[in-house]
Amino acid sequence: MSEKSREAIERFWQTMSTNDFAAVERLLHDDFLLEWPQSGECIRGAENFATMNVRYPAAGPWRFTVNRVVAGESQGVSDVTVTDGERVDRAVTFFDLRDGRIWRITEYWPEPFAPAAWRRDLVEALQ
Repeated sequence: MSEKSREAIERFWQTMSTNDFAAVERLLHDDFLLEWPQSGECIRGAENFATMNVRYPAAGPWRFTVNRVVAGESQGVSDVTVTDGERVDRAVTFFDLRDGRIWRITEYWPEPFAPAAWRRDLVEALQ
């Protein structure tokens, strides 16, 4: 089953990359729920998720680079870089699947920060 979970997550990001959010909506379970713990918000329902993405004030089409996917029986997590051509963000997204579709997403959008000077001699820059 972990291969099916991986495929569902990868299909989600591939479909998100088309910016066809009605197509994304079809990948989501009827009882879909997205949670954003950092802002304390949730989006209930596949249609609301699609509408939110259509309304998002992006500078251009969204592009997604999947950096990593780890999948289990009916769960998985992805690390994705997201850009609209102007801003670049990174998201860590936890997926729960039910009936072969994405049932629940919990997503974190961490803000980048400058490295601390006190550890400069212990670290190196990511490539």
